[in-house]
Amino acid sequence: MNDSGQTTIAEKGLEAWHAIVRSPSEAALDALLAADVVFHSPVVHSPQRGPVLAKLYLMGAFRVLAGERPFRYVREIVGERDALLEFETEIDGILVNGVDLIRWNEAGRIADFKVMLRPLKAIQTVQAQMARMLEMLKPV
Repeated sequence: MNDSGQTTIAEKGLEAWHAIVRSPSEAALDALLAADVVFHSPVVHSPQRGPVLAKLYLMGAFRVLAGERPFRYVREIVGERDALLEFETEIDGILVNGVDLIRWNEAGRIADFKVMLRPLKAIQTVQAQMARMLEMLKPV
């Protein structure tokens, strides 16, 4: 809540985001992503613009990051329109530690989504698995 006791745009957005993380849904993502959303992948040089690409990457990430150990957020820092969410999971015996940095627009839709990963071995593992997943998820 902000200083006036009202729920912030980010807090409302996080409720919707956490519901999607618990039960990934393309329809729910469609409702949450802004028309001009920009997705920043930790393994792709250029930003991915628009809801079609953002949804493709996020749906792929949901599958890849499920891992052997359940994906979970371990820390959240929330502002008026921004949130930083630290997560952990394990893939192929590699501990993956990362951060989702999310910004919502005035309408409460995700306008910017940036993912950062560590350590290097985790980045390499996620990159290889995401490449395979994105190929599978691409529209025909």
